[in-house]
Amino acid sequence: MRIPKASVLFGLFGKAVPPQFFGQLRERLSLPARGIYSLAVVVWLMMWQRLDGRGSLAVAVQQVVQGALGDLAPPEKRVREQRVSSNTGALSRARKRLPREVVEAVCDEIFAQLMTPREGNALLERLFLLDGSSMRLAHTASLVAAYPPGSNQHGEAHWPVIRLVAAHHLSSGLATRPCWGPFCGEQAVSEQGLAEEIMPRLPADAALMGDPNFAVFSVAWAAQQHGYAVLFRMTEVRARKLAGGVLPPAGSERRVEWRPSRDDRRAHPQLPTEALVRGRLLVAHVEGEDGQPFKLYLFTTLEEPREALVELYPQRWDIELDIRSLKQTLRLHSLSSKTPEMAEKELLLAIAGYNLVRSVQMAAARKANLEPRRLSFSRVQAVVMTALPRLATITDAAEWEAEYQRVLRWAGQGKLPNRTRRRSYPRAVWGKGATFPKHKCKGPSSPNDEKGAKQVTLS
Repeated sequence: MRIPKASVLFGLFGKAVPPQFFGQLRERLSLPARGIYSLAVVVWLMMWQRLDGRGSLAVAVQQVVQGALGDLAPPEKRVREQRVSSNTGALSRARKRLPREVVEAVCDEIFAQLMTPREGNALLERLFLLDGSSMRLAHTASLVAAYPPGSNQHGEAHWPVIRLVAAHHLSSGLATRPCWGPFCGEQAVSEQGLAEEIMPRLPADAALMGDPNFAVFSVAWAAQQHGYAVLFRMTEVRARKLAGGVLPPAGSERRVEWRPSRDDRRAHPQLPTEALVRGRLLVAHVEGEDGQPFKLYLFTTLEEPREALVELYPQRWDIELDIRSLKQTLRLHSLSSKTPEMAEKELLLAIAGYNLVRSVQMAAARKANLEPRRLSFSRVQAVVMTALPRLATITDAAEWEAEYQRVLRWAGQGKLPNRTRRRSYPRAVWGKGATFPKHKCKGPSSPNDEKGAKQVTLS
């Protein structure tokens, strides 16, 4: 029995986006049929570029040239006869033509297909972690205009910066389509505003967990309007105001009514006069990383016992690890695209690729009888990307299934160590930066200087 190579690749990642999905997208958006670089091929290659360590256009084109995509590639004569050009121009143009609506639809479809109901702790399956981050962009005129660099007393910075808010599923690590905007400039966005924008993308019964940055009335009110419960950590100052000036003793809780302050109404004039969020203010003594106790203040609209919520909150740190995986393992700390449109598509398909690897991580965890987050994302990604070329050459169904089960077993071996506390590295103070010698530019010394280039000499 033979199976198509395209289903090998997409089968490895859960068949989240079947070929007919792209056909429906093309019809809905009235897009013309393109030759070799169809919507499915371009989307896959852009995700593959982000997942692969090399990630260049030349290597991506070779996936088509050497027939590694199998039935995913259109049945063009040049593909069948392996006469596809190795030049990168066609793929580059196809990437630029790719509508952002297609990329967003693919990102949402992958998330929706992978977020299937699972057995386990009902609260853990509902919780989504909120956090913000930033990413550096290339210095081009269009990106500088869309995402202005910051400035201080020494002048303007060089790199444009994008501000982003992500929502990750606590249990599986799957990420929704993020929201972003300028970090600086007149159109700069806040993490709180982006958090409100991302809420419609979450499942209907979601609950949100966030640090004190999100523990503001506007975010809690927006969550309530969407029917979401919240578990936010609060600063002592904000908790005291919420409690009417007198905090409940440690180890206890109090029912509170959260109303917008004058500052809240000034920043959000659309809030109705009767705006109100009812919840509980929890106070607990917990032990810090240094072994010293401190008070933890939590606001929640969940009805679970106080002890369970206090024990649950430290898992908010998981999203910090997820963002580290995106920035380091998938190299999203800096986007290389030269235009806002391409940078946004690059970011969205990186999230889609991240979720596909997470699907393999979930399958490997089930096989190893582990929670998905007990496995290292980078180890799973390394196993998957190493196995892809070999799996793509197998056409026998039984042989492919046996090899896939070996892949899951190898991925399941990437178990994170059991640490009693997080790793700690002492901060080191760097020395003062060296002063570079000044350069003095002189005009061309003779007519023979190539193109009148200036000679540069050290002063």
